[in-house]
Amino acid sequence: MNEKTKCGFATIIGAPNAGKSTLINAIVGEKISIVSSKVQTTRTRVLGIVIEDDTQIIFIDTPGLFKPGNDRMEKSIVNAAWEGVRESDLVLFVVDSTKGFSRPVRTIMDRLKDVAGKKYILVLNKVDDIARPKLLELATVMNAAMNFEATFMVSAKHDDGVKDLVKYVVKQMPEGPFHYPADQMTDMPLRLLAAEITREKLFRSVHDEIPYDITVETENWEEFENGDVKIDQTVFVAREGQKKIILGKGGEMVGKIGSQARIELEEIMGRRVHLKLFVKVRENWDEDSEHYRLWGLTHNPDSAPDKF
Repeated sequence: MNEKTKCGFATIIGAPNAGKSTLINAIVGEKISIVSSKVQTTRTRVLGIVIEDDTQIIFIDTPGLFKPGNDRMEKSIVNAAWEGVRESDLVLFVVDSTKGFSRPVRTIMDRLKDVAGKKYILVLNKVDDIARPKLLELATVMNAAMNFEATFMVSAKHDDGVKDLVKYVVKQMPEGPFHYPADQMTDMPLRLLAAEITREKLFRSVHDEIPYDITVETENWEEFENGDVKIDQTVFVAREGQKKIILGKGGEMVGKIGSQARIELEEIMGRRVHLKLFVKVRENWDEDSEHYRLWGLTHNPDSAPDKF
């Protein structure tokens, strides 16, 4: 490795469902952030680590920016996103091009202007779903509203335009030593990633019946000499009715969710996984500071700056 290396942080922000997690997975080349059409799927900052020649880029996938209510978790999620902006050398503002210059996008842009000394690039995502003239018009309007360093048009889902985006980010990184080993792709512990994979499958299976405020915890992780791993996870819900929905008739639903999560975990980890899911009711689980610590969130969000 050359003595002169570059290393920096690039934060990915945007409104909910803009495709941020899909983009970070495409950039890293592995799944490190869960993807769902349900709002507020990503709860914490996820680091995706990429090396291009002599440059290490630490991409930060943030929760979608939205206006939080009085809910402690909502405030903590939004604060985590803005903390990522403050820590970065470069900010990638991801916009769902099919939704255009929407009110949430305008609101975020107004707040970004208040964060001094940051470089912003515009990433128009889902370009395969919008007519070219409308896409170019959107790019023109948004660049007139804010001084972006550059604009990229990508389809994160189909990995189209992502490589050009990464090449540009490489050029913007400052000189400095690598922060992580060359073979590390994320700072997310496997126990947490496994729980997040299961949470993603939950959202996809019971999207309409269950609110976003459920959580999954990896309670036990046992590795065997033959390489297999046994994982016990608990799904915490707030009400008995939610538990019945997740379990399904005769345990059919939870069995389906567990099977989907197991298959994906085996693909990610490259070994056999034995996954067992439990569902428990725990009222006000989202008031427990331990849950926030596991996600890297602030338990007392009112003490942090509220950009919205």
